[in-house]
Amino acid sequence: MAQPGDPAYDAMVYGDLWNRVIPERGPELVVRVEEEQDVKAVLRFAKEQGLKVVVRGGGHNWCQPTLRQGGILIDLSCLNRVLSIDAEQRRAVVQPVVSNRDLQAALNAQGLAFPSGHCPQVKLSGYLLGGGMAWNQGVWGAGTESVEAIDMVTPAGEFLQASREHHADLFWAARGAGPGFFGVVTAFHLRLYPLPSAILGSTYYFPLSAAGAVGDWLASLAPSLSASIELSLFLLQAPAVLQEAARSDGGNVCMVTAVAFADSVAEGRRQLAPLDSPPTPPLSQEFAAPLDFPRLFDASGALWPEGQRSRVEARFSMASPGDLARAVVNLMQVCPSPTTLVLFTVFTGPCPDPDGGATAYSMRARVYGGPWTMWLDSAQDAENMAWHQDCIDRLRPYTVGSYIGEADFIRRPATAVEAFLPQCWSRLADLRSLHDPDRLFFDFFEGLADEIIPAIV
Repeated sequence: MAQPGDPAYDAMVYGDLWNRVIPERGPELVVRVEEEQDVKAVLRFAKEQGLKVVVRGGGHNWCQPTLRQGGILIDLSCLNRVLSIDAEQRRAVVQPVVSNRDLQAALNAQGLAFPSGHCPQVKLSGYLLGGGMAWNQGVWGAGTESVEAIDMVTPAGEFLQASREHHADLFWAARGAGPGFFGVVTAFHLRLYPLPSAILGSTYYFPLSAAGAVGDWLASLAPSLSASIELSLFLLQAPAVLQEAARSDGGNVCMVTAVAFADSVAEGRRQLAPLDSPPTPPLSQEFAAPLDFPRLFDASGALWPEGQRSRVEARFSMASPGDLARAVVNLMQVCPSPTTLVLFTVFTGPCPDPDGGATAYSMRARVYGGPWTMWLDSAQDAENMAWHQDCIDRLRPYTVGSYIGEADFIRRPATAVEAFLPQCWSRLADLRSLHDPDRLFFDFFEGLADEIIPAIV
């Protein structure tokens, strides 16, 4: 526990935040809990003192919604264990601050897998509460769709287990409300899947100028590809061996990756084969290389390195990824930071249908992505933030909604509303009024400001 002025305060509040652009706001008190009873005690104290609360799992959310002005920050970082794995029933119970990498390692050792997120360091808490853009999402679904129950403490200080059968409205809200959830989840009950027998990946690099044509090709191909293929188009800095070839495009290239989660090597190669005939000759290519989850995490972690200052805006679109790429390709040529990338994930197989609000996570579209603007030097904040704003302004006319886990609803509040179907946004408000009538938990918009702490870089 710490409050402003205590030696441990800055480290507890700001030290583990992923995004190093850190706003100048903070709680009156931060409490690191170790068990459910601690959570209940903090909520009781908050009510007695008239203080609001906010909950932090891993601190990875790009727009820092766990930093509020005042109130109590409940830090769950000690709740970081895989509690049980039932290999026969394909079920697991895990605490909220288990990372994507650690969960897969524990499951893969028993021939099992879960639709975890891509970045190895991300913790399950925010990932699953926000919906969970997952590995093998075309087959397994978003991460939250494989959550079968949650253990939680309510605003009233009651410990309960919510599922489809019990406390179904709280279970609905926990699967997608993200930082707008009004409760503290202390454990997730997960449905697991057999570890794919073969994971294969193909990678193609193209000139940046070809991004539009390549994106149109992917759009035409995606519906006929297996849903077990994860297909992505990147605009990013060229690897060292291609820097000379990319010189005229500011050192940037268009990269296409395709990962097949298959029952056999032969099946994976067959699924990937249609991608091996691109519309323009690639600068380099690799077909059906053998992969596993550790290598997938290594590759993803390299694209999103630690210690960066960041702005992020990921949205859903029904447009061709070619049109999306053409909207920003010229801007990418003058990108001020070599770590910045623009990503468009193209869902394969049948077009994902809206679920009508079966979970709070309710946005669906053919394409997902946007700019991940990342840089190191605080002296370059202004130019990178301006570049980022230009990029999202160019892309927004092509989009239909946002993803709450990778959206900057602090600087543009409408982005939070756009992460939900209208009826889901209304239902969240109604459930908050029902279950948190005293407004103990900060909502999406309370206690926020944009100032940045100059000393924390």
